[in-house]
Amino acid sequence: MSSIIKETQSIKEAVTFINGIDVNKFSKLISRIIQKLHLKGERTFSEEDEQKLQTALSLDKHALNLVLETSAFILEQAVYHNAKPASLQQQLQAVHLSPDKAEVFSQSWAAAGPELVEKLKGNIFAPKKLEYVGWQLNLQMAQSSQARMKSPSAVVQLGLCSEDSEVQENVFVEFNHEELLEFYNKLEMVQGQLDSLT
Repeated sequence: MSSIIKETQSIKEAVTFINGIDVNKFSKLISRIIQKLHLKGERTFSEEDEQKLQTALSLDKHALNLVLETSAFILEQAVYHNAKPASLQQQLQAVHLSPDKAEVFSQSWAAAGPELVEKLKGNIFAPKKLEYVGWQLNLQMAQSSQARMKSPSAVVQLGLCSEDSEVQENVFVEFNHEELLEFYNKLEMVQGQLDSLT
């Protein structure tokens, strides 16, 4: 498996801070992060909690934020790549995370990873979700310059909702025959790719 954690300057700095944290405190920190990771837009710790953490972990605000963000990033990468716990542990040790901290990640991931993956499957990554599709066929028979003509078109209505709103936004798209056929063919390609993933 290729490396899912690249040793960037930010990762190096975070690893230095993480290696300095007591392993028991770090284990509790990772447990809390993994419990809240699926909640989009919600902070893992309140402002008050973060101040307590700064004191408990002997870190300043910048260092704590770096530790929290990096830990969440590592777990997100584990979800995205569906990493095996042992592989995750090896990769973390490869970026110089101490063996005991890498083991905390690995054990937490082994215990809570499958449930986290299931929770994240339900999350919407696009800002809007398709809720409704409607259509109407139009046929223009004539216009002032041409007495006899047939110009069919389809108007497709897409009802979109954002995750944080109940209000449906309607988008109307008009297609002539060729445009509709091209759109259909692209949807077929998307469907084929989705089918190949399942």
